[in-house]
Amino acid sequence: MTAGSDSVLAFDPWDPGFVDDPYPAYAELRALGRVHYFEPTDQWLVPHHADVSALLRDRRLGRTYQHRFTHEDFGRTAPPAEHEPFHTLNDHGMLDLEPPDHTRIRRLVSKAFTPRTVEQLKPYVRRLAGELVDGLVAAGGGDLLTDVAEPLPVAVIAEMLGIPESDRAQLRPWSADICGMYELNPSQETARKAVRASVEFSEYLRELIAARREEPGEDLISGLIAAYDEGDRLTEQEMISTCVLLLNAGHEATVNATVNGWSALFRHPEQLAALRADRSLVPTAVEELMRYDTPLQLFERWVLDEIEIDGTTVPRGAEIAMLFGSANHDPAVFADPGRLDLSREDNPHISFSAGIHYCIGAPLARIELGASMAALLDRAPTLRLAEEPKRKPNFVIRGLEGLPVVL
Repeated sequence: MTAGSDSVLAFDPWDPGFVDDPYPAYAELRALGRVHYFEPTDQWLVPHHADVSALLRDRRLGRTYQHRFTHEDFGRTAPPAEHEPFHTLNDHGMLDLEPPDHTRIRRLVSKAFTPRTVEQLKPYVRRLAGELVDGLVAAGGGDLLTDVAEPLPVAVIAEMLGIPESDRAQLRPWSADICGMYELNPSQETARKAVRASVEFSEYLRELIAARREEPGEDLISGLIAAYDEGDRLTEQEMISTCVLLLNAGHEATVNATVNGWSALFRHPEQLAALRADRSLVPTAVEELMRYDTPLQLFERWVLDEIEIDGTTVPRGAEIAMLFGSANHDPAVFADPGRLDLSREDNPHISFSAGIHYCIGAPLARIELGASMAALLDRAPTLRLAEEPKRKPNFVIRGLEGLPVVL
């Protein structure tokens, strides 16, 4: 068997115990080697920070291979025909494209995420965070997930896109169903839900884009339409896929980082007490909580040209699974990585990825996370767990079913 094949016994993404706490298994993987073949998903697991960081920047790997190869040439089977609506939607977003298409779309979208534009959003984000926390306080508690963590980033990205407030309730369910396909070996039921959500979300956005063509606004969709009219082209499908990607990526990580982070704070009362006593810790706390319990545990790349990792040849056509959660706990980079340290200064976590696919919304996510944390610290200083939260069964996108809290 190929290098590392016997060392993946600890890695079991379908085991509830592993999903609850994968970090001890990651330590075993790192100790046993730099690359491990995992037969159940036909992937090569990469657990070390240095390797993950380098591979994210390696142009011999790609998020897609279809810009260079057919499925047959690449030794892969085309997705089932019934999954086509999901793949059409997913494969035309910039996260799953490579240059030159990726470069063209990212250049257009980046105009909405300039430092100046993001900075201008701060008052809106802070005001909304305060209003959401005030509602939680008035009720004497509730579910931090549904009352604060979800509505904040969904509202922000929906506002940027120009999605009417009356339509926003459906965005999170659509996103959740689509993101189910990013788990390892998704079930037929998961695929069915993702396909249905892809069709419904696409139809909704097609109608919204048509309305914005008739009556442009100051939103991102209107801006993309204007860019098209001026010759900087996105096809309608690219526009739809970009909007879905921005919504999904624009809130999934932030939602899960919020609840994972507060769950960790409740389990480390001394760190929470330090944070409550010193608000200047908020920026480093945001970074540390994203490192400590990483919202996106695994990120995939296709091997477009043969690579070698620690003497092991990974052939063209293989799939690399970079373990972000493991990389963020690598003791070669982080001192005492299993310790939550909100004052940690040297923190090169890769929760926002790296290279050309580095998260375009990372500055906005940091503002959202900092705003909700500050609002909860200021307006709900006696916040505590009402009961133990239940973790979602998903491995790749790591989050909680809910986070019940009381004051």
